[in-house]
Amino acid sequence: MKLSLNWLKEYVDINITPQELAHILTMAGLEVEALEKIGDIHDKIIVAKVLSVRKHPKADRLSLCDVDTGFSTVQVVCGATNMKAGDLVPMALPGTELRGGIQIKESKLRGEFSGGMLMAEDELGLTDNHAGLMILPSELEVGRTLSDAINPLDWFYEINITPNRPDCASVIGIAREVAALTGQKLKLPDVQYREEGVPISEVARVDVVDPEGCPRYAAGMIQDVSILPSPFWMRYRLFVSGVRSINNIVDISNYVLLETGQPLHTFDYNQLEEHRIVVARAEQGDKFFTLDGQERTLNSEHLMICDGKKPVGIAGIMGGLNSEITDNSSNILIESAYFNPVTIRRGAKSVGISSEASYRFERGIDIEGVTYALKRALSLSLELAGGKINRGLIDLYPKKIEPPVIDLRVDKTNNFLGAEIPKSEMTSWLKALSMDVTEKDLNTLKVIPPTYRVDIAREIDLVEEIARMHGYDCIPETFPAIRPSDKADMPSLVLHDRACDILAGAGFSEIITFSFISPESANLLQAGENCPLRQFVKLINPLTTEQSVMRTSLLPGLLSIVKENISHGEQNLKLFEWGEVFFREDSNELPNERVMVAGVITGNYTSKKWHNETRPVDFYDIKGAVEVLLESIGLSNFTFERRISGESYDKNISCNICCGETILGTMGKIAKEVLDGYEIKTGALFVFELDIEKILKVKSERFEFRSVGKYPAVFRDISIIVNKNVESKSIQDIILKTGGKLVETVDVVSVFEGEKFGPEKKAISYRISFRSVEGTLDGEQVNRIIGQVLDSIKAETGGTLSEG
Repeated sequence: MKLSLNWLKEYVDINITPQELAHILTMAGLEVEALEKIGDIHDKIIVAKVLSVRKHPKADRLSLCDVDTGFSTVQVVCGATNMKAGDLVPMALPGTELRGGIQIKESKLRGEFSGGMLMAEDELGLTDNHAGLMILPSELEVGRTLSDAINPLDWFYEINITPNRPDCASVIGIAREVAALTGQKLKLPDVQYREEGVPISEVARVDVVDPEGCPRYAAGMIQDVSILPSPFWMRYRLFVSGVRSINNIVDISNYVLLETGQPLHTFDYNQLEEHRIVVARAEQGDKFFTLDGQERTLNSEHLMICDGKKPVGIAGIMGGLNSEITDNSSNILIESAYFNPVTIRRGAKSVGISSEASYRFERGIDIEGVTYALKRALSLSLELAGGKINRGLIDLYPKKIEPPVIDLRVDKTNNFLGAEIPKSEMTSWLKALSMDVTEKDLNTLKVIPPTYRVDIAREIDLVEEIARMHGYDCIPETFPAIRPSDKADMPSLVLHDRACDILAGAGFSEIITFSFISPESANLLQAGENCPLRQFVKLINPLTTEQSVMRTSLLPGLLSIVKENISHGEQNLKLFEWGEVFFREDSNELPNERVMVAGVITGNYTSKKWHNETRPVDFYDIKGAVEVLLESIGLSNFTFERRISGESYDKNISCNICCGETILGTMGKIAKEVLDGYEIKTGALFVFELDIEKILKVKSERFEFRSVGKYPAVFRDISIIVNKNVESKSIQDIILKTGGKLVETVDVVSVFEGEKFGPEKKAISYRISFRSVEGTLDGEQVNRIIGQVLDSIKAETGGTLSEG
């Protein structure tokens, strides 16, 4: 938001430097991104009086002006046409240096002497107006420097307004903050005016067909106005705020918007059919020309302002060409309303318009400030455009919106902030922020925030306000109290940190994707009709159809990122995401939310370099990553089962990840149909998905410490011939179970198939590590265990020792 310090000072006394004010606002959460001194006019620019104007004898577009500088009369050649004898204008004397390094000096223009330069507002840097010379007030002293005469020196603030503070998107909103932070009193503009003529209810009518989209609509009317240029002070403030001046009536609506934060719209009353306003939804496919001259295609989500026969504006976004204020307008209907923020946000996005009005409406305005802003606009209209204001206002507000009543606990606030703030100080600060505060009991305050503070709804919001007023930099530095405990307070957070570290150490990069996806994702993942992937939680107000449901899997986000990376030439990828998925298992119950972690690998295992060869990733790379992850978080008794529960996988190269009877997740190669659906051009892509809630239920709550072995390990290699349908994992389990605590590790070294073993057999070689914590193992002990292992393998699988 752009802000003039001089404008701000009209509403609150400021007794500190501009730099100190910038610091106070920033520390209170209103970040001042830029601070600039403006209006610093050269001391050789003076107030001059035009004595006469005549045509230049050699140039049709130039005039010769005799000008009184207060100490002499000089001739100045000028290209403007709006001055006349007796006008006071700014004049740059010889020796003045203008912006851009232009030097003013005595010279001849088309043969005529010119002793200076008469100036327009834009040449002075005050506004963007170059329609003619700046005509100064007649009471100014001729010959006085312009900077002393009109005191244009000002400071310009660029303030970053966060989305939760729409109340600060106005000059009065910032003034409220300054008043509360500095202990000054807020001074609001007077909105008193004289009403004349017939009541507005007799000459205009308003019907709100959609009260949900428009909870409050107010209108006022002023007749017989004169459409004129706005006075300099208003044009200057609009210019500093980045708004172009149009005419006095349009400028007043923009001025009040910047001043109060309440968007207004002005209609040419004579152009409204039946002198009526109707607030209703558009029909699908309707066409409408907005004030910027563009034709917009509408749909049923757009809230429209109509007259008796046609649309005249898109509510809260932009008005139409068919009712705009022109030089011929005389009777003006002024609209001040509260529109549903969701309706405005969706409508503005749909038509591709972001206006000052929609910016404020979609964040939420003060519904109780609707009539104050309307009265302010009527008062300024009477002052600057003349005419007469009809008696009364139209104000449709059928269902009053009440602010919340919040209990603030003093002890909880101090515990949360790590400070000792007395209840009296909290009360004082909240009252300074215009909140209604009463004491409920010795430890509790009952607080009602003002209606313009739409961001305050819970106790924690009030705690934030206390912190702001106390000063974040004044909160003492404290260290958190750590209680000894057998387990962490938040196991899921501990597991999250551990898992992310492990995956990052394994070469995976973490990504974060949107929780909103398209329902088409279920088709892309080849989900069956009754598959849980289709149990979507639908959004009531989606931003787009591509983000209309909550995700039921992390795979759509991962696969979309893979596609994006491959399209940019990144072929070798290892990515993972930790996040929530959502299921609607019963339409009558709340959605089921689950935390998942999923990973994907594709491309080559390593990049090819001079000192090493490379290979494509395969199933065992993703399997190894899952094994390392689960073992590192304290889960050892997991298995891999061929019964795949995921429909997005290649059934021949995938499995479930289990612990006992619990399926923790799935893992394997993504089916070719899924890759084609996502248009992913890669050789093979492997993923894993794990349910964190299920892991937390089966994993050990504490890690068992194992000291580093003091005695040497003994290694033995064995090769077992078994049927092809026997899984390697089952033999590893037999070895570990039979060997007991003396077996440290069992690793698969190789797998052989061929004529030597027959068509139905294979040979699997294992390397077994033995170690005792009590002493060095001798060969006889190890051989005895090996014999027991071979007997168990033969008994359970039919496998025999290979003699080759």
